[in-house]
Amino acid sequence: MKVCGVELKGGEAIIALLNYEGETFNVPSCRQMSFSISNSASTESLREFHFAFHKLMADYKVDQIAIIEREQKGKLAGSATSFKLEAAIQITELPVAIISPVTIKEQMKRNPPQADFDSLDLKRVQKNAFDVAYVHQNRLIFGKA
Repeated sequence: MKVCGVELKGGEAIIALLNYEGETFNVPSCRQMSFSISNSASTESLREFHFAFHKLMADYKVDQIAIIEREQKGKLAGSATSFKLEAAIQITELPVAIISPVTIKEQMKRNPPQADFDSLDLKRVQKNAFDVAYVHQNRLIFGKA
């Protein structure tokens, strides 16, 4: 089972792939670690983002997508652009899970990864995307999806 973890920040979708096979986790190499959108008001920009994101999912045979939930109101609310990106990601045939930061933090505390993040072939900016993918994989394995 291959999961793509996604963290949405402003006009950027930061991703990390995580594969669970044969009772082991591995982080496959990926040609791209983020997608940016320059003009969220442009229909063409959103279509380009949607195409590029879903092409990557198809190329790497991703089974599910997990996105970090953002607040809709208040001081910590996500930007309008990030919600557009989320919608562009969600309109796919792949199952998409939205997981709250509180749930991620609790699950990571309860069941931390056995490998140190620095030993993985990921950039520091991908840590949150990796965490949501890891939590979602664990929820699938242990039946809490």
